[in-house]
Amino acid sequence: MLSLIKKTLIPILILASVTTTDAFSLRKRVTAAASTEIITAPLPEPLPFNAVLTDSIININTSKLIVPISDYLRAIDFSDMPEEYDIWSDTKINPYQVNLVNMKDTVKIDMSTFCTPVQSYVTSNFGFRRWRHHYGIDLKVHRGDSVNNAFDGVVRITKRARDYGYYVLVRHFNGLETLYAHLNKITVNPGDTLKAGVPVGLGGNTGRSTGYHLHFEVRYLGNPINPNDIIDFQSFTLKNQILVLNAQHFEYKKEIDKIRFWIVRRGDTLGRISQRTGISIAKLCSINGIRRNSILRIGQRIRYT
Repeated sequence: MLSLIKKTLIPILILASVTTTDAFSLRKRVTAAASTEIITAPLPEPLPFNAVLTDSIININTSKLIVPISDYLRAIDFSDMPEEYDIWSDTKINPYQVNLVNMKDTVKIDMSTFCTPVQSYVTSNFGFRRWRHHYGIDLKVHRGDSVNNAFDGVVRITKRARDYGYYVLVRHFNGLETLYAHLNKITVNPGDTLKAGVPVGLGGNTGRSTGYHLHFEVRYLGNPINPNDIIDFQSFTLKNQILVLNAQHFEYKKEIDKIRFWIVRRGDTLGRISQRTGISIAKLCSINGIRRNSILRIGQRIRYT
């Protein structure tokens, strides 16, 4: 009887063992088969999002290009505003009375926010013009053309003068000051804070002017700088985003200091002035832009050096 039980149980146990093993093996195969059916693929790159802003939607102008500040500019130790700028005058162009001919320090000025006042050709350059020095550069404009602010800053003077006509002077946050003269109309007020590119006025022919043009000056502590040292007036771009200002920029003033004038008195003639000064009549005429038969006025200044 015992042997019969053994004969019966052993096949059952073997069958159970085989069935369990086969089931486990089958489960593994199903899992493996299922896993091979999963398809993986990289997600597609998102399409670029270009927001289109229109005046009709949000009422702003989005066409202006914002120029980023270059990384190397961030590392420059730019000079602070000069302490003389504690002086604020809304009437005098140069209230500082600082002579920079023998300037000993070097000043680094950030020019990166520059915007050209106008884009037009030069009609008269910086330097001597007949008997006087021309402290700016003249650019052709037509009546009513917009004249733009060159750098971020604050309006210091808006005025009408005999020589400049209607003019605007702006003190900039980088330490420079710029002047815009012979305007037909001024569109800003003293104390206004302006971004570069904002109009300060409209082109004109006011003051001592022989035609429509913009007289543009760049100054530091009241001392004019040749705009050609800063701006390429062919492309209307900066020559360098950093202006390294030193005494060389004011060398021209040494020549100006050598200029001497004869003040015309009653009875004076070119011949008499020539005898008194030792300068020939021909040279007196040349450097003063006059002729031998020109009528001299009492109080007129005649340059002789």
